[in-house]
Amino acid sequence: MYQHSGSGYDVIVVGAGHAGCEAALAAAKMGWRVLLLTINLDNVGLMPCNPSLGGPAKAHLIREIDALGGAMAKVADATLMQMRRLNTRKGPAVQALRAQIDRKLYQRKMKNLVETTPNLFLKEGTVTDLLIKNNKAYGVVIGNTKVEAKAVILATGTYLRSQIYIGDDSFPSGPQGQHPAVALGNALEKWLPLVRFKTGTPARVNLRSLDHSKMIKQPGNEFFQGFSFDTKGLEIEQAPCWLTYTNEKTHQIVRENLHRAALYTGAIKGVGPRYCPSIESKVVEFPGRDRHQVFVEPEGWDTSEGYLSGLSSSLPADVQRELIHTIPGLENAEIMRIGYAIEYDCLDPTLLNSHLQVKAYDGLFTAGQINGTSGYEEAAAQGLIAGINAALYLRGEELITLDRSQAYIGVLIDDLVIKGTREPYRLMTSHAEYRLNLRVDNADQRLTPIGYKLGLVSPDRYRAFEQKWEQIEKEIARLEQYSIGSTKETNQILEEMGTAPIKHGFTLAELLRRPEIRYQDLGRLAELPELDPHVVEEVEIAIKYRGYLEKQQMAIERFRKMENRPLHGIDYASVPGLSREAREKLTKFEPATLGQASRISGVTPADISVLLVYLEGKS
Repeated sequence: MYQHSGSGYDVIVVGAGHAGCEAALAAAKMGWRVLLLTINLDNVGLMPCNPSLGGPAKAHLIREIDALGGAMAKVADATLMQMRRLNTRKGPAVQALRAQIDRKLYQRKMKNLVETTPNLFLKEGTVTDLLIKNNKAYGVVIGNTKVEAKAVILATGTYLRSQIYIGDDSFPSGPQGQHPAVALGNALEKWLPLVRFKTGTPARVNLRSLDHSKMIKQPGNEFFQGFSFDTKGLEIEQAPCWLTYTNEKTHQIVRENLHRAALYTGAIKGVGPRYCPSIESKVVEFPGRDRHQVFVEPEGWDTSEGYLSGLSSSLPADVQRELIHTIPGLENAEIMRIGYAIEYDCLDPTLLNSHLQVKAYDGLFTAGQINGTSGYEEAAAQGLIAGINAALYLRGEELITLDRSQAYIGVLIDDLVIKGTREPYRLMTSHAEYRLNLRVDNADQRLTPIGYKLGLVSPDRYRAFEQKWEQIEKEIARLEQYSIGSTKETNQILEEMGTAPIKHGFTLAELLRRPEIRYQDLGRLAELPELDPHVVEEVEIAIKYRGYLEKQQMAIERFRKMENRPLHGIDYASVPGLSREAREKLTKFEPATLGQASRISGVTPADISVLLVYLEGKS
């Protein structure tokens, strides 16, 4: 691995949230001296909103981060309070893990990891400007001091000129009372156009003041796995969450006070998240709904503070208290922190290329909510890719792009840089065309070889990965060859297992393709080896879904033929047959490949055909 020699810093990362930590850790592990700057050392890895990680698409991101050698999964497994497996009645493509996290413990663990990583220097400091010359970033300004480096990664979260709104009350502030990055927001306008987004958070309550008998207990599941592929067991007594609902009285209070909600007075100009709306937005936009879910989530093992998921609000404090007290179980809730909306600056992500490098400035990368996303997981995934690419940029090597068929990370970044976003972006499983191939369980198969090649995955871990998949292939081959004849005793067992008798001989693999049969059921028909549960899971999926997986692989191969056709240095104005809109959009977005061009709004299939003919003529 490349080792830096000399003084100073090679990479500066601005912001130590989920994006900044992953970016700094990746670049440092790849051999570069990294300076990680934060406004407040006490808020490294801060979870300013919900104390949870995972869920559909988001758990996929965490697993992919782990497969590449990132940190989020391991820190989450070390600090979780509850784990659930979601969508278990559906297919493996949409099943996902979701964990409640002790958020303060998560911060301490992440900070310790950052502090103890070689080549990584964590420091408190407020960045006020960038150093850019000849369209190349070469450092930052901290107060009146210039700090130079060869690459800069901006991971500023929701701090850029951030403004808190609680009813009529409004004041400059970052999340949970932190200092906003006002000077940096003002300075960035010199270099890049900014847009304004909004998000929010609900009130926190004292869990001891709630009546749990009026709510529905939400326990964790029995599970054999964590987020990380290295986690071999999770032995904790899981903490429960609680489910309750708003009601008509709650909604009436909201309706009567909309004129006091910052979101409806015109005070907030930024666009809010579609898939995490405030309670006032829910009441207004869904007038036919007589109730909305409220999940009460613990914030940590050593605190009585609870998070009211589903009650994000920009209403005044007195109104928030009144509406909370109408909800079953929360009638006597002690409000510990009031909810608020927060407005902040971010970039139009179409200003970036697929490496998360700003097109206009060499050496300047961005990651996380500054790119218009919402969510810890989306931020961490971008941070990891930005950190990797900053390191490769300094090496003078080709930067990496994960395509849409390789990873949800690829879907996330492609959506951002090609389509852009007009609201805080949230990744969903429906965004992925090849989600049967992009499962939570096989992220290591897809990405661990890449992480190993980059130096982010250790040799020991890579050997364990290879051994696991050798076991999987060996067991699949064994089941396909293990033939059982049709006997009275065998058919009696099959009937007991709920499947029809078989008249002729069959293999265990053929039997396993029946949806009512699980791998463990085969133990009654043949002696099964002792295998790790992860191996068993992969064997079962590979056999049961073989036909679908083969069809998806064919679709992926067709996709890659188009995706890999480069579009470098084309003067679209000179390409005959392109529509005017296509010329304008292609010139503006500068797609790297024909596949990216095909996903730009306004570029039609006819335009793609014209480009294909043009490329063939040049080859």
